Amino acid sequence: MNHLGAALAIAVLAGALLALVLARLLRAWRGSWRARRRAARAGAGEDAAAAMLRRAGFRIVAQQARTWWAPRIDGEPHRTELRADYLVEAGGELLVAEVKTGDAAPSLATAATRRQLLEYHVAFEADAVLLVCPERGAIHRIEFPLAARDRDPEDETAADAGP
Repeated sequence: MNHLGAALAIAVLAGALLALVLARLLRAWRGSWRARRRAARAGAGEDAAAAMLRRAGFRIVAQQARTWWAPRIDGEPHRTELRADYLVEAGGELLVAEVKTGDAAPSLATAATRRQLLEYHVAFEADAVLLVCPERGAIHRIEFPLAARDRDPEDETAADAGP
């Protein structure tokens, strides 16, 4: 009976180990499937966005445009490579066009999108940025006022609120 108990314990441990390995493989497969699906959606969105931009009168200057930008940390430059979906021109202006798909990303209410567009505006020294939403068929021109005088006086901000 002692050998039978040991064999049973080994079988239970082997079964548990096999279940853990299978669960990990399933999780990895599911994650890579989602990533592939997301990448396919983004790629199709970028293709549709290029056609939308051309139809709207923009000339595509570069796709997957790169620049190096060096914000300073305590006076020391911190080189960072940035890559925007498109650089486009129209009416003598240079604009960065960023393509966003999905429900949340194509909105300035999404902090990550807003910050990314602001970063592109500054780093690429663009006249403005375009938020392109191919799933909605929309191209939005985004401008970031850099000076306090450009703020809407009707807007109340934390900086305006006194003690």
